[in-house]
Order: sequence, then C-alpha cells, then structure tokens
Amino acid sequence: MASTQNVDDMLQIVGTDTSIEPYIEDTAEGHMIHGGDITTAFFGATTRLTSWRARRARLCAKCFERYGLGVTPRSRTAQAVETALRGGQLVWMKTTVDFKPWRPATWVMPDGRTRQTVLGNDHAVVAMGFSERGVVIRDVLGPTSSNWQRPYEYEVSWDTFLAAWGAQEFDGLAVGPP
Repeated sequence: MASTQNVDDMLQIVGTDTSIEPYIEDTAEGHMIHGGDITTAFFGATTRLTSWRARRARLCAKCFERYGLGVTPRSRTAQAVETALRGGQLVWMKTTVDFKPWRPATWVMPDGRTRQTVLGNDHAVVAMGFSERGVVIRDVLGPTSSNWQRPYEYEVSWDTFLAAWGAQEFDGLAVGPP
C-alpha cells in the first residue's frame, strides 16, 4: 500500500473525461452547469485551478478503496455523521469554503439527469469530531484571498453544517479502516 498519493494518481484512479468542457447557463430556473456524467468521472480540464473536476465526493471512493480504506456513503443526518465518527471513521464531504453562503446550481448531464451543487465556492473538508454544539472540521485549504486567517481546524454549528452539506446533496463518505 502506498503511503502517499498525488493528484495525478487520484485522477488516474477516478478517471477523467475531457470530452465536454463544462459551461454555465443562467436561466429562469437558476444557474445550470452543463457538463459530463459526474457520477462516473471527473470532468473538465485537469490542468486548470478553475476546473470543474472535483464535483462529486463519492467518486473519490475509488481512491480510498484503492489504498485499502473502507468507504461508506453518508446519509443526510447528524446521527449518520456521529455514527461514523464514533465508529472510528472520518467523513470526507463536499461543502462550501468556510461553510459560507452559496449560490445554488444544477449540474446537467448529457442524458438530462441532474445533480444539485453550488456555484463558486465548492470545497471538500473532513469532519473529524462533534459535540452537541456542532462538528469539528479539518480543512487543509489554508489561506486564500477570501480568508487569509483560515484555521486548519474549527467547529461549525450543526445547522450551518447540515445546510452547507445539503447544498451539495449531502455528498460525503465515511472513510476508515476496512
């Protein structure tokens, strides 16, 4: 089992499809992101930081499994997160940067299926603990132009956590020893 993994390894394991470069259409129904089937591969250019490639956390189950970790999709409740954490798993999930407000968007796949997502501040973090007040988050993003003082670890209230996670269809994985 490898001890490290780089982005190129992850892209190879998950798979990429550059046949459709995603684009945004603003409609009366809201922001529509037209792109490929994000349930099967990362889409968009993999060399640009502005790529759409990281839209589904559940695609990354392939990476975790490849490196010998057990993976379970998480449901949309605080209890599901608590159960995973009590069981020794971490919850890797899609949310918004710093759990800030988002602009709702709909990803439209070539066959017409859709997925709810966010536009602009899409991000992934790890839930690593909880209390009655909220969830303890580990976020390796580090300082950016939107937050030069971003902490590596912080607590988010349950209401804020569930709302931001819900905006990404509660896309998350409990990951831990098999």
